[in-house]
Amino acid sequence: QVQLVESGGGLVQAGDSLRLSCAASAGTLNRFAMAWFRQAPGKGREFVAGFSRIGGSTAYLDSYADSVKGRFTISRDNAKSTVALQMNSLKPEDTAVYYCAVKSDGVSRRVSEYRYWGQGTQVTVSS
Repeated sequence: QVQLVESGGGLVQAGDSLRLSCAASAGTLNRFAMAWFRQAPGKGREFVAGFSRIGGSTAYLDSYADSVKGRFTISRDNAKSTVALQMNSLKPEDTAVYYCAVKSDGVSRRVSEYRYWGQGTQVTVSS
C-alpha cells in the first residue's frame, strides 16, 4: 500500500507561482513512476507532469504536458520521499484539483494506469 499526501495548493493571481508537494511512503520513488494530474471543474483528469527511473540507473526521465511545458517543473527528493511541482506563470486555466499518483513501470499519461492516488489539493488562479 502506498500513501500519498499532497499539499501546497491555494488561491493565487495570474502570473504568480505556487509549489505543490506530494509526500509518499518511504521507498516509493525508487519503486514506482510518479506523476501529477489535475482535474478542472466539469472536465476529466489530465496528465500534467511525471517521471520514471531510467533502467537501473539513478537518472530519471521527466515528461510534461504541452500546456505546462516551460512553466512547470517536477522534482523529487528521494531521501524525504517527496515530489514537488513548481508552477510558475500560472494562468486561470491552470485552476484545478491537483493529484499525485504512482504506477508500476514507466510513466504514462493515462489515468487508468495509475494505481495509487492522493486526495488532491486545490489550485485556484484568478485573472
